[in-house]
Amino acid sequence: MSRVGRVERTTKETSVLVEIGLDGTGKVDVSTGVGFYDHMLDQLGRHGLFDLTVKTEGDLHIDSHHTIEDSALALGAAFRQALGDKRGIVRFANASVPLDESLAQVTVDLSGRPYLVHSEPENMAPMIGSYDTTMTRHILESFVAQAQIALHVHVPYGRNAHHIVECQFKALARALRYASEPDPRQKEIPSTKGAL
Repeated sequence: MSRVGRVERTTKETSVLVEIGLDGTGKVDVSTGVGFYDHMLDQLGRHGLFDLTVKTEGDLHIDSHHTIEDSALALGAAFRQALGDKRGIVRFANASVPLDESLAQVTVDLSGRPYLVHSEPENMAPMIGSYDTTMTRHILESFVAQAQIALHVHVPYGRNAHHIVECQFKALARALRYASEPDPRQKEIPSTKGAL
């Protein structure tokens, strides 16, 4: 069974195409017009071993907010679609990823219930190129809302804004990869409710 999700989202602000294959090799083709965000989506695909395509055209003449947000919403929806009924998956996972002086700890439950807990060091640099660092939380909120997962992201320390954000995406990639993998001992939906 192919676990692939494909979502097209078009509004007056953006046009987004996302395709994700959960059982891929980390092949990534991303273009949003926001360089650092492209770099983060590349990390997500490569470290999650997801085959990931994200093509977004947005109103960057205003700012990058709509482009980033709508891409994250479509990515979450595509991820949820690719999971199918979640029969036979691991469901829960966590990953800790360092990047030099920064550390990210991510725990995920592919629960069907969207919830985000997010903490990172305060007083981070406000911008990384054209990327507003306050968007990291909003990306995660948008992804979680559409993917319908519970996600806890904690960065206990870090100094460099690039490192702080990047280790979050790498740890998210690993946690999503582990949680969505088939469990050889589990053939049913991993819930006492019988549905996720």
